[in-house]
Amino acid sequence: MGALELWDALARELMLFAAVGLLIGGIDDLAMDLLYWSDRLLRPRRRLTIATLPPVAPMRFAVFVPAWDEAAVIGPMLRTALDRFAAADCRIYVGVYPNDWETQVAVAAVDDDRIRIVLSARAGPTTKADNLNSLWHGLEQDGWTADAIVIHDAEDVVHRDELTVFGALLGDHDVVQLPVLPIVARGSRLLSGHYADEFAESHAKSMVVRTALGAGMPLAGTGCAIRTHVLGEVAQQRGGVPFDADSLVEDYELGLKLAGQGGRGCFARVREHEGGAVVAVRALFPGELKAAVWQKARWMTGIALAGWDRTGWARPAHLSDHWMRLRDRRAPLAMLVLAVAYLAMLAWGSGAVAHWTFAVPAPALSSTMAGLLAVNGAVLFWRLGMRMLFTGRAYGWREALWSLPRFVVGNAVALLAAPRALLLYTRMLRGGPPTWDKTAHIFPDMTATQR
Repeated sequence: MGALELWDALARELMLFAAVGLLIGGIDDLAMDLLYWSDRLLRPRRRLTIATLPPVAPMRFAVFVPAWDEAAVIGPMLRTALDRFAAADCRIYVGVYPNDWETQVAVAAVDDDRIRIVLSARAGPTTKADNLNSLWHGLEQDGWTADAIVIHDAEDVVHRDELTVFGALLGDHDVVQLPVLPIVARGSRLLSGHYADEFAESHAKSMVVRTALGAGMPLAGTGCAIRTHVLGEVAQQRGGVPFDADSLVEDYELGLKLAGQGGRGCFARVREHEGGAVVAVRALFPGELKAAVWQKARWMTGIALAGWDRTGWARPAHLSDHWMRLRDRRAPLAMLVLAVAYLAMLAWGSGAVAHWTFAVPAPALSSTMAGLLAVNGAVLFWRLGMRMLFTGRAYGWREALWSLPRFVVGNAVALLAAPRALLLYTRMLRGGPPTWDKTAHIFPDMTATQR
């Protein structure tokens, strides 16, 4: 067998592996789509608005904002939150570190008696979960009784109606999660924008299906409210702290833990008014490649890799929850399949050039391979259509068009993040301490984000 024949055989095997892997992933995504649209068609529901919410119960909210090296954003974030929460009975607890003087100064400069600065007992960075535990102790020491804990990140743009939504829905639920809508940065439309596409689809479709199936609802780490007594029960189980300080994705794990204990969760898609915008958390996500890769690697490590041994599986008969957790953990395998797919295209393309150069007829595709490629092409066409649809609903038709090239950008970021995720997970298995993977944050221009 000549060198060209060997190359053709390699390209054929790579294509077969990638085609089968992509088909399995495509069927998984298609099942999610069909469940969503079936539910929409068979069980149409009236969309919730602020006006149609249940009566809002008087509640006290403690807003937790963990902050490590956030001097650049914490000031405007707090001022915006204080302005938008002006009518609410709330206090904002900001977790800072003794070796982060700049952030301490920035928080202290926001002169408002609703702010409490909580100094961590340990130097930073630790983990976000460890910081949240410090905030929990700070609330206990403050002696102020809160009905619910609201978690936000230091770069968040809060919605002025979010505490109204929490007050209305926490009467019947233990935890409420708002959608997250990333802001598309003007100078990084491709890179920062791919987060907008992913969250638009995830928080308008996947989370809706997940909760409809009764599967555990993972929290997003921001824009969520938890009944204080529920979090207190978790703290009792963990020796006085509600969050696992060794976790890289404490939000995801806490959501599943609460669901496993019978907690009632609600993913709240509430509009300001009929036809209006969704009450959601807005934020600028990483607009630089390194920061995006590091963030995706942390998510992949905590959810897809460490999730196997940290969160385990659901109750034996809860098949929908098993399916959702398997979807959460498929990222490393999906990246392997995607990498092989790109290698297959490269091998096939270079082989075609070689056949043309040496005037040697290229081998025809088998009927099996041709069928696989045709089906995968149709599934990809559907997948891109769904991505455009959900992005368009959240951001308009221009961003829907941008979601097509951003689909490739998102794949590239995930491929680059996968090796780092494996390194982080290996370090965890060897006993290395998890730390806060810091990405620089920017608070948006508020003239473009008035909600």
